[in-house]
Amino acid sequence: MKQFFLKLFTWWNGQTFGTQLWTRRFGELVGEDEQGNRYYRTAGGKIDPTLGFERRWVIYNGYAEASRIPTGWHGWMHHVVDVPPTEENYQPREWEKPHQPNPTGTAKAYRPAGSTLASGSKRPKATGDYQPWTPG
Repeated sequence: MKQFFLKLFTWWNGQTFGTQLWTRRFGELVGEDEQGNRYYRTAGGKIDPTLGFERRWVIYNGYAEASRIPTGWHGWMHHVVDVPPTEENYQPREWEKPHQPNPTGTAKAYRPAGSTLASGSKRPKATGDYQPWTPG
């Protein structure tokens, strides 16, 4: 019963029940990336009349995080290229970095010097050029 409610209401952890129904009815599997994310488009590559182009979507393997889409699939998802990486034998360029998850909200998040969240650092003292406002 718990899994049913999780699938029904939690969009951030896999697909919801509604997305699963939509995908089965109107979707066509295009491919899967190395992280297990599955990519779909409207069946037969039909043009969506409300959008004017084919609808494309991803079902994440686990936590829904947009930065988990690899470079080749990102171009296909955003209609930059028409051919998915599975059909064109996509090879990443040497300057493309491997995926790193978004560290926001974790201990690995970027915290610049002087930040109150930076570990082990203290805010520098005021330099004297700051005049606080006082009423009156």
